[in-house]
Amino acid sequence: MDANLENALQEGKLRRQINDLIVAHLRGDNLNQAASVVATATMTPLTTEVSPNRLLELVAKGIATERDEGLKGPFSTAPLDASTSLSSVPVMASGIDFSAMQDVKGSSKNFPKHETKHISEHKNIARCARFSPDGQYVATGSSDYSIKLFEVSKIKQIMGFDARDGPIRPVIRTFYDHAEPINDLDFHPQGTILISGAKDNTIKFFDFSKTVARKAFRVIQDTHNVRSVSFHPSGEFLLAASKDGSVLLWDGATAQCVRQIVGAHGLTEATCASFTKDQRYVLSCGKDSTIKLWEVGTGRLVKQYLGAVHTQLRCQAVFNETEEFILSIDELNNEVVIWDALTAEKVARWHSNHVGVPRWIEHSPTEPAFVTCGIDRSVRYWKEIS
Repeated sequence: MDANLENALQEGKLRRQINDLIVAHLRGDNLNQAASVVATATMTPLTTEVSPNRLLELVAKGIATERDEGLKGPFSTAPLDASTSLSSVPVMASGIDFSAMQDVKGSSKNFPKHETKHISEHKNIARCARFSPDGQYVATGSSDYSIKLFEVSKIKQIMGFDARDGPIRPVIRTFYDHAEPINDLDFHPQGTILISGAKDNTIKFFDFSKTVARKAFRVIQDTHNVRSVSFHPSGEFLLAASKDGSVLLWDGATAQCVRQIVGAHGLTEATCASFTKDQRYVLSCGKDSTIKLWEVGTGRLVKQYLGAVHTQLRCQAVFNETEEFILSIDELNNEVVIWDALTAEKVARWHSNHVGVPRWIEHSPTEPAFVTCGIDRSVRYWKEIS
């Protein structure tokens, strides 16, 4: 075959694949009118069987390749050494397809049993925690104004601790730069950056690749108590929950609010908000004792999870690593409560093992493990029993 003809055929095939990806992506985001326009203009089937997440997965791989070749993003820093490496891009593992969610009863999955152990404590109430995107680290924030960074591999050593092995110290960094209690934490998905929001009306950025750094290298000054901070998986947006019950999506570069869900939890405080892995939905929790799943593109309420009381503390609701389950806290009974994410049915209730109700629950994005933080100042690690 003539080389020019073969190249033309290959290019045509590639363009068709790209068009399939674009149409599937638009439909997956419920941008059906835009998907129809593109499909008509490019003669692409509107009912393509391509996964709606495939385009995001390929883009993530492309970004990873560019970074491996030396390109650096807006928050890139000096790399960690081999013993403390962090993935340069977020894990794009497929989660649950909530767009196909149906009200099916009696088909809930069983949540596996876990064991738990006290791993550390702060000098005051342990208020929040967050895992890094690759699951290698977890950070906790406290009313003592400090932030502790743990190495998960060392926590696992503690879980199987043998006194003959000598002391194990899972805390590898401690940051002191806030003037009030820490409310929330998050890791940047594409760099060695940890951010914190606190009652001192600031969001602070810490570079944890530097072993001697104890202070923030960047500060965003707000006018109010910063209750919740969360990076969009691309690293370009911040998700925040508000005391007036709203959920806000901020552009990290321009500091402009680009999406707002007003009254997400009625007139009560929205205490947490986080993206699903496919970035199309937001899970929020509020002091109205509800957990809600929202569609980002439309602001539509998709699902509610009920049956756990949280009216006083800043309760959290989180997905497990596969997004098949949602975990939260029941204040009245001091319990960890688990729901099937698709059916919204409660599948487990476990005592928290804290003295007093936990202030926070956070699940690893990569494995069946989570942490709880309490008013008893303690940090507990939970892992599935094999």
